[in-house]
Amino acid sequence: MKKNKHKNQSKTSWIIIISLLAFFISFIFSLVSELTLSNVNIIIGIIILIIFIVIGIIFDMIGVAVTSTTDSPLHAMSAKKIKGAKTAVSFKKNADKVSSFCNDVIGDICGIISGTVGVTIASTISKIYKLNIFWTGLVITSLIASLTIGGKAFFKSIAIKNSNQIVYYTAKVIAVFDRKK
Repeated sequence: MKKNKHKNQSKTSWIIIISLLAFFISFIFSLVSELTLSNVNIIIGIIILIIFIVIGIIFDMIGVAVTSTTDSPLHAMSAKKIKGAKTAVSFKKNADKVSSFCNDVIGDICGIISGTVGVTIASTISKIYKLNIFWTGLVITSLIASLTIGGKAFFKSIAIKNSNQIVYYTAKVIAVFDRKK
């Protein structure tokens, strides 16, 4: 009975933490994109849009890789004391949380911000070229959706086939910032 109660409290804590984290990350990403887009030309705006799409695709790939990786290669690397392997094992142990963070928090935030950036770009393009804002916005948001969905679909199979390497290299990058020795 106590174990079940602890599990529910832990799950509730995780939901609260991830929701707050999503709020703050979304706030920061939105703030940066809004401040940046108001002062740049259309080309820079498109580059910013592409960056958000790519970040969303990369994090989706990591989230899929974490859920489809196998334990044994990661444990073997950890036993050999390979830098980042311990973090990779931790990712696998917490695959549901890592996947939720990568796919839901970062991926969804990038998707929402991509849409917002797209609206700004569509508005700018329609003003510059005197195009109908409705059709311009429709074309831009459709392009964003197709690039995001197509990119995620393409990299999902790569993530599944190369899950151990993706998880390890992601963990290796994270391990660079780990202050623990």
